[in-house]
Amino acid sequence: MAAVKRLQNELSKNTPPTTPGTTIKLVNDDLFNWEIIMDGPAESFYAGGHFKIQLSFPTNFPFKPPTVSFHTKIWHPNVTNDDKGSMCLGILRPDVWKPASQIRSVLDLIRNLLIEPDIDNAVEASIADQYKNDRKGFEKQAKEWVKKYASAK
Repeated sequence: MAAVKRLQNELSKNTPPTTPGTTIKLVNDDLFNWEIIMDGPAESFYAGGHFKIQLSFPTNFPFKPPTVSFHTKIWHPNVTNDDKGSMCLGILRPDVWKPASQIRSVLDLIRNLLIEPDIDNAVEASIADQYKNDRKGFEKQAKEWVKKYASAK
C-alpha cells in the first residue's frame, strides 16, 4: 500500500514531466510500470532521437529501486546491447538507493547520461572503449542507431 501511495505521489509530481523532452504514461494503467519517451538532448549524439524507456517498480518501492530498461535500441556504454536494454545507473544500485530518492532524479540522471556517458561504470566495455579511444567512430555509430531505431516518435 505504501508503494501505491508513493507512486501516485511521484506520478503527480512528474505530470507534466519536469525533465526536459520527456513524456510519461502508465503501461496498461499499471502504476508499477511507467513508459517514458525521452527525446535525445540537443547537445548529445542522440539529438533527434526519441527513446522509449520503461521504469518498473517493485512492490516494496520506495525501499527498493526501480529498474530502467531501454525499449529503443541505443548505442551507449551504460545500456546493455541486447533485447533487455538494461541501464546501469548508480542511483539505482541497492547499496546507493534511498527511500527518499525521487524519480525526477532518476529521469534527470538518464538524460545526463545521454549527454555524457559514464564510461567508468559501463555495462558494454567495447562501446565504452570506443567512446574513450575513437570518439568519432562512437559518434557515427550512435547517430546511425538514432536514425535506424529512434527516429519515429
